[in-house]
Amino acid sequence: MDNDHATRTTPLEHVRWGIIGCGDVTEVKSGPAFARVRDSSLTAVMRRDAARARDYAERHGVPRWTDDADEILLADDVDAVYVATPPSSHAQYVLRAAAAGKPVYVEKPMAASAAEAEAMVSACASAGVPLYVAYYRRALPRFELVRERIAAGAIGEPRLVALDLHVPAPASPGSVGWRWDRSVAGGGMVMDLGSHALDLLDHWLGPIASVDALQATRLAWSSVEDQVVAVLAFDSGVQGSAMWGFNGASTRDAMTVFGSEGSVSVPLLTEGPVIVEGAGGAREERVVAHPAHVQEPLIATIVGELLGRGPACPSTGASALRTQRVLDRLVARGDGGASE
Repeated sequence: MDNDHATRTTPLEHVRWGIIGCGDVTEVKSGPAFARVRDSSLTAVMRRDAARARDYAERHGVPRWTDDADEILLADDVDAVYVATPPSSHAQYVLRAAAAGKPVYVEKPMAASAAEAEAMVSACASAGVPLYVAYYRRALPRFELVRERIAAGAIGEPRLVALDLHVPAPASPGSVGWRWDRSVAGGGMVMDLGSHALDLLDHWLGPIASVDALQATRLAWSSVEDQVVAVLAFDSGVQGSAMWGFNGASTRDAMTVFGSEGSVSVPLLTEGPVIVEGAGGAREERVVAHPAHVQEPLIATIVGELLGRGPACPSTGASALRTQRVLDRLVARGDGGASE
């Protein structure tokens, strides 16, 4: 079921959040934003390690902490749940939140597989609760500028996309963490970092219709793909190529959309300007800084939607499911990476 949202019948006046999995991503990117957004607060946090849960709560001024997810999911003082665990547990917590009747905001990638993502969308729709996904770049001003320029026709008709993201190889196998563990992440680093670019392209240009991909594992110790090359075709007729490498010696980071009259480019992960080159040699170069807490603009749209004010959140279970289906074609699952 691909409907963007279920309808909440009882509007909220203030959103009290509970976090499941208060790890690194919640320290700066997301956690503080829940208290910064108007009519929103962070009531409780959960982590399986009770000492770390308590430490997080004390440092961030959160009233309550626990090592039991049910004390978040079933709590009367929690209106909405943020799931910030690794992908392998996203589905179980989202399904439990839906069963508890709580709106849920889940970290990206949405799940470890498209099948899990489909189950999450279906469960939330059946329960009548909205599902949001932390593809926060959809709401960041830097990337919204790109979308606005494309929509305004600054580059003419969009025709071609080129993605090039290379990240140096980890210093040692012992430093890689869960993102290199297929059983936890669902695939290699392309699941974590590649998902951002794919989701932005969906936001800018519409759904990706088909994918052909090649995968390789270059690092001797790696058990997941650390190099992926893909050819993309969009419903709109735009075509694209993408290269992701997580095994090299240097960093490359460029996203470019080419149109009939020019191009627009922006780095995905690193700092750099938005560059628009239009008809007749027109050129615009804009530096747009990110906010201190990069998920805050997206969280503000979620709170606004839950309170019945402002525009809808641009990152839903339905939009993230489209990205998850593309990710399934990029990672090696024993099918050779054949196109859909």
